[in-house]
Amino acid sequence: MNTKKFTILHSNDMHGDFFAELSGKKGGLIGGLALLSGYINKVRKEEENVLYVISGDMVQGSIIDSEYKGISTIEIMNYLAPDVVTLGNHEFDYGLPHLLFLEKMANFPIVNANLYIKKYNKRLMRPYIILKKAGYDILFTGIITEKVIDSIHMDKLVGSFVTLQEAGQEVGKICNAYKNDDIDLTIVLTHIGFESDKHLAAILNPKWGVDMIIGGHSHTILEKPERINNILIVQAGTGTNQIGRFDIEVDDDTNSIVKYTWKAITVTNKLVAPDKNLTDYINSFQTEVDRKYNVIVTKLTKKLTHPKREVETTLGNLIADIFAEASQADIMFVGSGSVRVKELGPVVTLKDLKSCFPYDDSLNKFTVNGKQLIKIFSYIMRKSNRDGEGECYEINKAIHAVYNEKEKKLTSLTFNNKPVQENSLYTICIQGYHMNNCSAYLDISNKELIQNGPHKVITTSAYEVLEEFLKNNQNLSCRLSNRLIFT
Repeated sequence: MNTKKFTILHSNDMHGDFFAELSGKKGGLIGGLALLSGYINKVRKEEENVLYVISGDMVQGSIIDSEYKGISTIEIMNYLAPDVVTLGNHEFDYGLPHLLFLEKMANFPIVNANLYIKKYNKRLMRPYIILKKAGYDILFTGIITEKVIDSIHMDKLVGSFVTLQEAGQEVGKICNAYKNDDIDLTIVLTHIGFESDKHLAAILNPKWGVDMIIGGHSHTILEKPERINNILIVQAGTGTNQIGRFDIEVDDDTNSIVKYTWKAITVTNKLVAPDKNLTDYINSFQTEVDRKYNVIVTKLTKKLTHPKREVETTLGNLIADIFAEASQADIMFVGSGSVRVKELGPVVTLKDLKSCFPYDDSLNKFTVNGKQLIKIFSYIMRKSNRDGEGECYEINKAIHAVYNEKEKKLTSLTFNNKPVQENSLYTICIQGYHMNNCSAYLDISNKELIQNGPHKVITTSAYEVLEEFLKNNQNLSCRLSNRLIFT
């Protein structure tokens, strides 16, 4: 048996998580790119054949990233020097042209096999890369599905094989075209969510030789890899508090993994010293941001939190109430993923607010009937939508909805303490992103949205509405008020 050992480190959904945080009673540090870099450097020194890969969503989530529109993040990623990266949905947040600019900035390859310029049947990105390590050939390809189509919904030139079956066929196409190169290891980098990764593994033809799926998007934390169709499937949560680590042994004769261990490594200052050079580099961006954004916007009466996007939160409630008041809509749907911090306040600086709500999107008002409203809540509250891959919402205080998990149905929906009537009309307000993808996210078509009256753009900048409201309203508070109940 002719074998070779490799170490594969992997991250996903880093979301501009640049700085370490205090952890534990003794005030240790956890996460942050300087500690992460320290660990990657340590492994690269200790082990002979090391690869570091990222499965999407490097950008978006910090004020440093949004201020520089991802340029700062790519510069910092250049310092980390990943061997290969795939796209996540947030890589498209600054627009397709800007993504292509960021891709040119990157000193590392970004692979994606299933995004196409439709008219010319040309792939948008590099579809694969074969890395040669210790005399072995390791093939990487990447896929992404519906989430990217959501982000570039308005760009009619770009399309994708968006279903898992179609994306799986693209993986097969890459594997079939290059397997004659005697590929020793085949790894698919995905950003489609853990459950979708499992479905993908099940439909891949074993003859294509895929050994591993390293995923992202659903922020899944694992104790051990899933193994389906003899394909190992992993993910490493979210942020930089942890990094996935595979130690594998590959047989050159059978082109297969014959032995492996995997662990999600918690990155702390007890494990490794921070990379001081990277700390200084990140601080150079932070200094500019602090100079511009360390201005107090408002003071809340207490800290508000947003621990999970699948449930009602105090911070989500406040934002939904503010937008409902500004739009004078009956029901405000705020995408829970728009709120990018777990807590805010009591003192809120401009930097805090930018970090909390970095998406500068429009707010759009429509009129729907009660039957449509019941349909929307039945759809967004279903359990399968709250698995880390669905689109969840925060709702304003006028609404109370009860969903029965066992019966899989909405059992109560009230507006201003009165049951929603199927034939009555109600105004709803949604962000532009959700308007463009209303069928997928709200189970209602654009045609249905306007059948009861015209569409009105309330504002082209939801962020500016939020900032102005908070500036002019001090000592705000909000509590959980049973707006979304699951029984």
